[in-house]
Amino acid sequence: MLPSYLTGAALGAVLLAGTSFGTARAQGAIADEVIVTAQKREQSQQDVPVSLGVVRGEALDVVSSGAEDILFLSARVPSVYAEGSFGRTFPRFYIRGLGNTDFDLNANQPVSLVYDGVVLENPVLKGFPVFDLDRIEVLRGPQGTLFGRNTPAGVIKFESARPTHDVEGYVRGAYGRFGTVDLEGAVSGPLSETLSARLSGLFQSRDDYVDNVAPNPSEAGYEEFDEYAARLQLLFEPVGDTTVLLNLHGRQLDGGSRTYRANAIRPGTGGLVAGFDRFEASQDADQLLDVSNLGGSLTIESGIGPGTLTAITAYERVRIDARGDVDGGFGAVFAPPSGPGIIPFAAESQDNITGHGQWTQELRYNFDASSALNVTFGGFAFIEKLEIESLSFDTLGGGVVNGQAVQDQDTESYALFTSMEWQATDRLTATGGLRISAEKKDFTASRLIGPFGSGTLGPVTRSLDDTVVTGDLALTYAVNDALNLFTRYSRGFRAPNVQGRIVFGDAVTVADTETIDSIDVGFKSRVLDGRGTVSATAFLFETRDQQLTAVGGAGNFNQLLNADAVGGRGIELDATLDPTDHIQLSAGFSINDTEIHDGDLEVGPCGAPCTILDPVNPLTGNARIDGNPLPQAPKYIANASARFGLPVSASGEIFVFADVAHRSAVNFFLYESAEFRSNGLTEVGLRGGYMHEDGLEIAAYVRNSFDALALEGAVDFNNFTAFINEPAIYGVEVTKRF
Repeated sequence: MLPSYLTGAALGAVLLAGTSFGTARAQGAIADEVIVTAQKREQSQQDVPVSLGVVRGEALDVVSSGAEDILFLSARVPSVYAEGSFGRTFPRFYIRGLGNTDFDLNANQPVSLVYDGVVLENPVLKGFPVFDLDRIEVLRGPQGTLFGRNTPAGVIKFESARPTHDVEGYVRGAYGRFGTVDLEGAVSGPLSETLSARLSGLFQSRDDYVDNVAPNPSEAGYEEFDEYAARLQLLFEPVGDTTVLLNLHGRQLDGGSRTYRANAIRPGTGGLVAGFDRFEASQDADQLLDVSNLGGSLTIESGIGPGTLTAITAYERVRIDARGDVDGGFGAVFAPPSGPGIIPFAAESQDNITGHGQWTQELRYNFDASSALNVTFGGFAFIEKLEIESLSFDTLGGGVVNGQAVQDQDTESYALFTSMEWQATDRLTATGGLRISAEKKDFTASRLIGPFGSGTLGPVTRSLDDTVVTGDLALTYAVNDALNLFTRYSRGFRAPNVQGRIVFGDAVTVADTETIDSIDVGFKSRVLDGRGTVSATAFLFETRDQQLTAVGGAGNFNQLLNADAVGGRGIELDATLDPTDHIQLSAGFSINDTEIHDGDLEVGPCGAPCTILDPVNPLTGNARIDGNPLPQAPKYIANASARFGLPVSASGEIFVFADVAHRSAVNFFLYESAEFRSNGLTEVGLRGGYMHEDGLEIAAYVRNSFDALALEGAVDFNNFTAFINEPAIYGVEVTKRF
């Protein structure tokens, strides 16, 4: 049974959706119908029985301006949060509080990112830049039928703008604070009667803006980057019901990893220390972030019999070298000078993907079995080979390598699935499906060089396999043409995983398969004669064998755990309103409560002398985490935007676009402490300028307008090292569309 506050919120929202919001303005604009592919076929967003958020059009351009990376999505959609400790790659997404704080390069994440129909499994792949998109779809809740493995929290789908039959395109250039350069463009059009193409490109750059004030620093500053990305799409349409789409894409990123700040957190109370300066750091080690990614996919759709056969064949390859000063300071207490604060020992490490290849194949057939029944069935194959190298360095000894470990992992996953939609009556629709997935993973880890005389280790091997059945069942009731009520049960899973980050530890740990059961109840409504939309969902879920990662603690390594269960509940509200041709409004809000249920589960607390708030086992010194919320899971997320336009001629308009995103406080780790947490963060963006109907736009923008400052994460094994959000970025931008 849903908690009372969720039931009340859902009922109240239903009543709100059924009202007319007063008298509509005669000059009001009819809002565009949003078409999505959340169920792998084109449908109106309002008709899909899934809690669904969409970011597209001008709103997408605004929130990604200023050379933002993919983390701009954080708090831009209800129940969605994101953070990262690798710089402009390896994003860690959380939906409804479910995510993974793991920083190892084979981390198993419960939020799946799907780019142009292709799942991006490795967390470094998930950092592919966002450019020339048609829309971003966020599917909240388990998606175990059509998307399968590693989707217990949900799916984020990126849909690129496709080749067109008419010549079109755009060029956008921006320059901003810290020498930020943001260039993007695309050109699309026909090459022949049956062949069209679209070429898109991106270049983003920023100078370092954090000064290294350590004595004899190895680098003068941090946070610089140069990033290139491109996508070529060729669309071949030999006959009316057959299309062949070739998608080739690549990325190159050169810059620095995340800037760590030693002893930036106040002991005993938390928060940033007095006098903290976001534009200074004190480090004695090198930073490095070098990422290259190449991939391609071939999507064939063909009308066969009563339906459409779709085949998607894809290959992705990624390499990364990422090095950082993990202690965030210089020197050590036994090798002065050192600081800021107490540096027990120097910690400088690097993680590399030295070999990688991901191959996926999906084949599905969708057809109308009758006037009332639509059926999809298909199969999926996933094969990945991954090689990881982890290094540690003797910073005080000149930066020589003093530790080295390697991991080799081969993964194979196969699935069969079916989904059906039955129009039971004129008003009642039932949707349901099943998927069976088989997973096999072989893993080997070896320590080749042991730091501090720890010696070599391995090879240590692990083999994991499992077969899981997942699915969903939903009912949609059309109260009228403008209001749909829906309820949905869904089951998803996260595949078993293994981790052997054994440079500093000897443990190779395994996490068993995680499953989740979730119930959603909600509505989707068009209001004000189509000028607005309101949707709301109340949800309740429980996971079993929840995969957790004990990060850091006494050493620079991770350990995998399974908790008996995690419970979650909450609400999600999305609304849009276009009251006139020149005013567009949107808002979103979510509440997410999560709680770990395992009376026997305990984890090693911080290596830094933090203030533990959990009960501590006197025999082991570990913190008991039963009853704690999940880490990096804000209870409240809220966002809103408003666009106001003022026509200045028959063909021109002056506009202002304002947006705000808020997330409440978060804990960084499985245990709770006074220090390793962050207060809420609210960031405001502004954009204004002139737009002409010929496609010319001149604008000024600012992201994080009030320079809000907050902790985003920490390192707990050495000292009170932290990393923070980006400062205000402002600049000017010119766009020409044709």
